[in-house]
Amino acid sequence: MLPISVIGLIIAVFVLIFLVLRTRVHVLIAMLIAACIAGLIGGLSVDETMSAISKGFGGTLGGIGIVIGLGVMMGAILETSGAGESIAYHFIKWLGKKKEEMALAITGYIVSIPVFVDSALIILYPIAKSLAKKSDRSILTLTVALAGGLVVAHHCIPPTPGPLGVASIFNVDLASMLGFGLLIAIPCVYGIVLYARWLEKHFPEFSVSPTLAADDDLKKIHDDYMASKESKELPSLIKSIMPIVVPIVLILIKSLMSLAEKQFGMEGLSTSVVGVAFNFLGNPIIALSISTLLAVYTLTPYLDKETTTRKLEEGISTCGIILLVTGAGGALGSVLRESGAGAEIANQIVALSISPIMIPFIIATLVRIIQGSGTVSMITAASISAPVLAEMQGVNMLFAASAATMGSLFAGYFNDSLFHIVNRLMGVTEVKKQLVIWTVPTTIAWAIGGSLIMILNLIFGSLGSIYDPVLPLLVLAGCILFVKSQSKPQIKTA
Repeated sequence: MLPISVIGLIIAVFVLIFLVLRTRVHVLIAMLIAACIAGLIGGLSVDETMSAISKGFGGTLGGIGIVIGLGVMMGAILETSGAGESIAYHFIKWLGKKKEEMALAITGYIVSIPVFVDSALIILYPIAKSLAKKSDRSILTLTVALAGGLVVAHHCIPPTPGPLGVASIFNVDLASMLGFGLLIAIPCVYGIVLYARWLEKHFPEFSVSPTLAADDDLKKIHDDYMASKESKELPSLIKSIMPIVVPIVLILIKSLMSLAEKQFGMEGLSTSVVGVAFNFLGNPIIALSISTLLAVYTLTPYLDKETTTRKLEEGISTCGIILLVTGAGGALGSVLRESGAGAEIANQIVALSISPIMIPFIIATLVRIIQGSGTVSMITAASISAPVLAEMQGVNMLFAASAATMGSLFAGYFNDSLFHIVNRLMGVTEVKKQLVIWTVPTTIAWAIGGSLIMILNLIFGSLGSIYDPVLPLLVLAGCILFVKSQSKPQIKTA
């Protein structure tokens, strides 16, 4: 018979799913109700349950609340200043004509770190539309590449709120989460770019010009676009990218100093003058404070104090519900730890063939299918799985946390707001086309990222199984077969 704490968790999860799917109860309240059910049925008293909820909520937000707030404030300034457009322009300039989709994907990858993905796509979409008109490229290819860079970074890289919350719940070093997220996102984005290029061939009707331009015309079109951007007043690339890069570098330097002390015997490094300075500057709160100040004073020197304050506060207003949902996830995780459900499930998993790292990956994938939000999916998966994995010896929490974030990328479709934004911006209304345009590429990214995480866990982690990469690889193979089955060349007609 199942322990009472596990029964409480099962009932709580079913209630959570029901409330989110079938009622108008907000996910925040649904998660708090689930936490109460898991605690009360799991054997905790009312006072113990409420104490665990308060402790988990406060403990989670205590570590990341300020960082999330600073990140969205910086993002608000980047939106206002045109920094994203400046980054796109410079990458297009460097990569040259016929590489616009790669330039936009890189732009999305960078800009989405501090800027919410929905807002970033709306802000940057006019660039994709302009390029499509001026360079005879498919609007599908450019938009999907841009959105792909945005959505992958949004799911993988702190200080985006979701990955930041997951790192806190799993108690993973932020620099490790940041560095691993930056690396694992690259092949996922490239996979979407390749798919975006296939879309250009499969849906030629979305190319603005009915016939392919000659090479000389393409060069002239590209040159005209670059000239139009050169004449527009945008912040320089250094000013645009500095608020994003500086905090990443400071946080990584602090982490590398700690690694040097442990692995290379450089004792006393952290207590030296330089070490103390970088320990201070590399603290996420200080690093994000510096980046926000850089954004304010380098990107928008033309704004007065009142306007600047209003823009910063507008940014803060967008993250309120994310902070609350993240805190509620921490509350649920705290209840599972206090009730003993985590330890009980860990004991059951040890006896099974399933690999521990698959738990957050599968849960995040299922929650993503059920309710659509990537942030809620990864936070829910982390909240449920972290107490379980904490009871198991040898689990690499970095890989587990990354598995939760990657699982939440699966198959963006009707219950995902970004699905509608991507398709509506391009005027795509046919359901089948909508699924091909956005559900398939997000699934490809999920499969690539999931496979890589499972393989890396086999090589560098522990408690992995050779069967771990099978599920994402099978899905990736299915996506490739789908692409090949649809790859019938179509000729543009005048």
